[in-house]
Order: sequence, then structure tokens, then C-alpha cells
Amino acid sequence: MSEESLPRLLANRDADRLRRYQEYLDYYEGRRGSPPARGRERTLTFNYARAMVEKGASYLVTEHRPQVVAVEDTAAGRRQAAEAERVLVEAWDSNDLARLDLETEVDTAVLGDGAFKVVWDERERRVVVSAPDVQGLYAWWVGDDVRRLWRVAARYRMPSEQVAERIGHTPRSPGGRLPATVDVIESWTSERFELWLQGQPVEARPNPYGEIPYVIYPNVPWPKQFWGISDIEPLREPLAELNRALTQLSRILELSGNPIAVLENVEEARDIAVQPGAVWEIPEQARAYLLDLLQGGGVRLHVDYVELVYRTLHDLAETPRIAFGDAHGDRSGVALQTELDPLLRKVARKRLIRSAALRRRDRLILRVLGHHTGRHLDEGVRTEVAWGPVFASIPAPGVASQVA
Repeated sequence: MSEESLPRLLANRDADRLRRYQEYLDYYEGRRGSPPARGRERTLTFNYARAMVEKGASYLVTEHRPQVVAVEDTAAGRRQAAEAERVLVEAWDSNDLARLDLETEVDTAVLGDGAFKVVWDERERRVVVSAPDVQGLYAWWVGDDVRRLWRVAARYRMPSEQVAERIGHTPRSPGGRLPATVDVIESWTSERFELWLQGQPVEARPNPYGEIPYVIYPNVPWPKQFWGISDIEPLREPLAELNRALTQLSRILELSGNPIAVLENVEEARDIAVQPGAVWEIPEQARAYLLDLLQGGGVRLHVDYVELVYRTLHDLAETPRIAFGDAHGDRSGVALQTELDPLLRKVARKRLIRSAALRRRDRLILRVLGHHTGRHLDEGVRTEVAWGPVFASIPAPGVASQVA
């Protein structure tokens, strides 16, 4: 791959993935999932996509912190592990990673993929952890092993002032004008770093970290695929159908509150008003009445159908209604845990993926710090993540004896 070809390659790469990202964002923002409007008729959009994603994130990302254990249980190893853990805690605090992890979890659940970037800030003399937008990330992996990245490219826009401060000048547009923002492309392999501005290569040098400073992970993986599955993907049909059914029910109730006058055997009618005290004059043999759309319990059928779609939505989201506080009376701890079992299993499944990603991130933090300070704390230790309980108010050993 030549230097000049990368910007052109990224312009057409992963088009389907980026299109899916935009569709998922539209659902999350409430711009999709509602029936098409007809004329002046209003449509209802209940943004359950956002509710399900944020509810799942709040259960998944509870209190968590880094842990470091020594590979060999010796006095020197324990001291090394304690020092490495102290450094990691400082990095988590200085980067406010507890909040960043929650924000990233929401983004990952919506788009289907998440990412972290770990670099060194020369001005502040510290490790900086960020969560880049995966819509601007492109990845290449080794053969058929999607777990081994060999190249990552990141595309984003940066204000011209920051570009000038970074490289000493700002590329100008073809007309000679200074752009407000500059298109930036970074390319990373374990051996080399390259930088493009406005489609032109401006920097190429050895990778200062010795490895790619990105951690890219799926929300839930497709089998044998690198990119993941959004939480919104299985909810698209139920979301659209729920909004359609509720819109239809709303129209029926609206028409029932503003009833339609039905005249039989009348050739011409004027000044027929449906209001209290109204008097209608109609010919003999004619009949007048108000159309009752609620007659015969028809609305109950609509309500039952809405409940059915509603249940389907919760089943596919693996988030039972009880997770939203709808407990229907007192329940024992065992009963609560049984009803919430789908959500608990979903959280456990995702934490396997998140733990691996956070371990790689912590490893990168230690390696970047070691490269710039000479303190190689990543040697002889193993990083872990300690997650808090899903239900902080119910101690795990006594969950069976608790009552909600």
C-alpha cells in the first residue's frame, strides 16, 4: 500500500459498516422506527432504542477498577504489582475513565463497536486515554485471525490552529485559502506511524510505542468477524411495529373523542355539528347516529396486540420489564434474580468482552508510560478488572433472602 493510496482507499472502504452505523444512530436519536405520516396525520415515536441501550449500559458499567497481580508470587513481584496498580489507578483518575467507560459503553451498544486510544501527552507529561469515534476507524488483521491487528487507520477532522501547533504549518485548500478544519488520517502499525493532512502525507516515522495504540472491540461479536453487532439490530422490527400500533390506537381514540356523524337516507346535509345540545333536522325515513369506534371491545384487541409487541421488544432486548421497576408487588430475591436472568446473562456475556478490552487498555497504559519514563511496570505482572455487583444494594451472598 503506497502512501498516496491510503486516503483514496479509505474513501470507499467499509461503506456498508458506516451505513449501518448511521442507521443505528438514527434509531437511537428517534429519527427512525415510526410509521410514515400520511397527509396531516401525526405519528408517534416512542424512543425505546435509547431506553434499552441506556438501561443495559447502566447495569453493565457499575463500579469497576483495575487490578494488577504478579506473575510470580514473590516479594519483588508483589511490590511490582502494587506499584503498577497504583500507577493504573492514577491514570484512571486523571483520565476520568469511570465516566469515559460509561459513555463508551452507550456508544458501543448503539454502533456495535467500541474503541480506546492510549498515547503520551508531551505537554502534560502523562498518559492520555480517549475513546475515538469508530465511524472514523479502519482496521486490517492478520489473515483469518480477526483478533490480531496489523494496521489501524483513524480519520477525523482537526481545527487548523491545532494542526499548525502540531506540525508547524497548516495545509491550504486548492484555492490558497486557510481551511477552518483539516482532514487528518493517522496510520499505525507496530513498526510505523504515518500522518496525512488534506490527503497529503506529511509525516512518517517509527512507531514510538512499539505497538498499535488502539484497542478496538465488538459490542457482541459476529462469529469469525472483526466488527460487532449493535444492540439495536434485533429491535428494529419491534420498534417500528410498536410505534405503528400505538399510532393506530391513538388515532382510534382521537376519533372516538371527536365522533363521526353518520347519516342514512339523506341526500344533502349542512350545518351538522357534533356538540352538546346540537339539534339535527333530517327528513322522514332518515337515520342519524354517531359512529362508535369503541363498540364491541375493539380497542381491547389493539391494546392486547400492543402488549404482545411490547413483550417481544423486551424479549429480544434481553431486558425484562422488571428492570424498569415494574415489579408487580413484593418479590423474593430468588424471584427477582430469576426474572432478571436474561439481563444478568447478557451483562455477564458483555463483561467478558469488556474485561478483555480493558485489560489490553491497561497494558497499553503501562507500556506507554514505560516508554516515556523508563518505568517498565508491565513486566512480570498481569492486569485484571474488578467489576462491582450488578445490584449494589443487594449483597450477593444474601440475594436469596432479600425481598425487593
